[in-house]
Amino acid sequence: MSSVDFDLRQLEIFCKVVELGSFSKAADAVFLAQASVSERIASLERMVGTKLLDRLGREIVPTKAGELLYKHSVLLLDMKRTACLEIESFLGLKQGEVNIGGSTIPGEYILPEIIGRFHEKYPLVSAMLTIADTKEIKSSVLKGDLELGVIGSRSSHKSLIHHELWKDELVLAVPAHHRWAKKKMVSLEELFEEPFILREVGSGTLKIIENYLRDSGSRGTESLLVVARFGTSTAVKEGIKAGLGISILSSRALDTELKTGIVKALKLKNLPMSRRFFLIRDRRRIASPLCQAMLNFLLSTSKE
Repeated sequence: MSSVDFDLRQLEIFCKVVELGSFSKAADAVFLAQASVSERIASLERMVGTKLLDRLGREIVPTKAGELLYKHSVLLLDMKRTACLEIESFLGLKQGEVNIGGSTIPGEYILPEIIGRFHEKYPLVSAMLTIADTKEIKSSVLKGDLELGVIGSRSSHKSLIHHELWKDELVLAVPAHHRWAKKKMVSLEELFEEPFILREVGSGTLKIIENYLRDSGSRGTESLLVVARFGTSTAVKEGIKAGLGISILSSRALDTELKTGIVKALKLKNLPMSRRFFLIRDRRRIASPLCQAMLNFLLSTSKE
């Protein structure tokens, strides 16, 4: 009986098929023809000695043996990447790519400026920034698509390491022509009677709002007169300016609008709202030298 064997390129292709659930999508991701991907997978199955993938309609899913191989493949590919980067670092080649994700507020309003400063220190390192909601960023970090993530709420997932970063204040945002525009503060009772724009399910901002409202003794976001749900803070701001409703947003996201006077920021009586952004990494994966450099740089900014 021949022994099990495989090479790292086969594992790379196999992982892409598992992660994307498609031979055609995997082919695009690894820059090969679909027929070549199918051939590589068939060769891998022969070398391993068992079927690794099943077709469920149009979806490709791993078999039990495939799940086992995938788990080890992720670690092996991480080790290969880390070895390459460490050798490059030893040889003085301070270059490469680091993949980082940010939920909407840090991704759109904080990380671009910080990545610019990181680039000044490491000019040959490319930072690839993905922006999505908190739920998606956590999922991408756990799948290994992202090495680091910055999100607006702490996760309970045991595989994630959390580091506290910057503080953020949440404020009630109203358009400049709103009847509350000259107020500094309103009550929760007043808030619950006003048309309100919510962020989408999975948003860290939404989770924080829900927690604060429930801690105040209300029914959380169920107490709000919701007229719309938008997927980004930018869309929420546009809705506010158009008079669709009001919302609770990060003061960082409102910086430009507050300076120009287009939007006004109020506080809620007896309910100061603030949060921390968190840097997350999967403890199961080996941090590459470039990942560690970005992690250390981000942690240094939290002390500013």
